[in-house]
Amino acid sequence: MHDKRPDGAERLVLPPSGEIPNNPDLPVLLHRGAVEPGPEAAEALFARHGWPPAWRNGIYDFHHYHPNAHEALAIAAGRVRVRLGGEGGVTLDLAAGDVVVLPAGTGHRRLYRSPDLLVVGAYPPGSRPEQFTGRAGELPRALHAIPRVPDPPCDPVTGAAYPRA
Repeated sequence: MHDKRPDGAERLVLPPSGEIPNNPDLPVLLHRGAVEPGPEAAEALFARHGWPPAWRNGIYDFHHYHPNAHEALAIAAGRVRVRLGGEGGVTLDLAAGDVVVLPAGTGHRRLYRSPDLLVVGAYPPGSRPEQFTGRAGELPRALHAIPRVPDPPCDPVTGAAYPRA
């Protein structure tokens, strides 16, 4: 399912895809042009809504997900093409200023990046994200962990309540 919220965010509900569980209860949120380019603006936005900025880097070029943490990714500079949800998922082109919020279990992978790509990542307070890649034996552990992750405290872009799928 793919729809647009009144606040302008796109909402995507991704079904399981092979060894990538995704999240049956929480949608991915995509905010286009949500923040001024540059890492400081993204970090300030996340911090203002209670999502402590955790890192500056890129997005891995292999499928991975966090079964025990939600993640917000702000494109601070450059462009990137990502696939969300595993091989059967959706492909998005993101540019500086875009923010995507990934509920626990949501697979993501970089397909292309511009040379100047810079991403700011954030997690809700107290999160210690594990990284799974769809290896044998991970899926049962992930399916056990994902429903135990508390809902995000809010949408890290708007501060509004995080929607359910």
